[in-house]
Amino acid sequence: MEMVTLNDGNKIPAVGFGVFLIPNDGATYEAVTRALKAGYRHIDTAAAYFNEAEVGKAVKDSGIPREEIFITSKLWLQDYGYEAAKKGLETSLEKLGLDYVDLYLLHQPYGDVAGAWKALEEAKAEGKIRSIGVSNMTPKIWKEFVPQFATMPAVNQVECNPFFQQKELRALLAENDVKIEAYQPLGHGDETLLSHPDIVKLADKYGKNPGQIILRFEVQDGLIVLPKSTNPQRIAGNIDIFDFELSDGEMDSLRTLDTGKNGLVIGLVGIALGADAKHP
Repeated sequence: MEMVTLNDGNKIPAVGFGVFLIPNDGATYEAVTRALKAGYRHIDTAAAYFNEAEVGKAVKDSGIPREEIFITSKLWLQDYGYEAAKKGLETSLEKLGLDYVDLYLLHQPYGDVAGAWKALEEAKAEGKIRSIGVSNMTPKIWKEFVPQFATMPAVNQVECNPFFQQKELRALLAENDVKIEAYQPLGHGDETLLSHPDIVKLADKYGKNPGQIILRFEVQDGLIVLPKSTNPQRIAGNIDIFDFELSDGEMDSLRTLDTGKNGLVIGLVGIALGADAKHP
């Protein structure tokens, strides 16, 4: 597994396992257990996913030393504000069964962002969080909130894939070495992306599937990726991307696939399931 060094000096595995929309009926426990057995050492959850407890149990039952697993969770809107954020973090730690999380994010930029961020900064100083970051911040929102922070975020977790490469945001974040964590790195499983001729051609060349080509492109381009699946073959395949390397020309070719537009599926999911499920 390749590691990425964050701007606070901490290291994060380049590929993580996301658990957005995996139910807390045993399915999350099973999926995380399977992912850890497949070699993942980076698990991404959130208070709003309602499955932190199953993530924590799977990590504990794995027998893998805690320090070898990078765990992310996120603070949801009802816990924004200084005092509320401190309580929200404690709730997440309790559900996860952990003394600390490796990365803790503000899940959405809304309400008392500055107060919540101050609480995260203090929790980091206390050792309850190793790294702190944000999620779903566009360039406009980043410029509105981040100048209020005493500490620069280590990451911004946003939707990012070959059809939506976030070039403006990436240029802005690069000024302070802030890394992008890409959710929906396979573009909502969009067949238009997975069957794109340029990607299929590379899959044939390297003996990989289209999803592996996409994830390799993203990691090689400096992203931290968070593919999600409950399919055993895909779970294993999504991490099997470190035995080949795309050429400079192939990377440039895939960069031309950018449309500058994000997907619509996640918004429809949000409408169907309510605001808490609207965004990873």
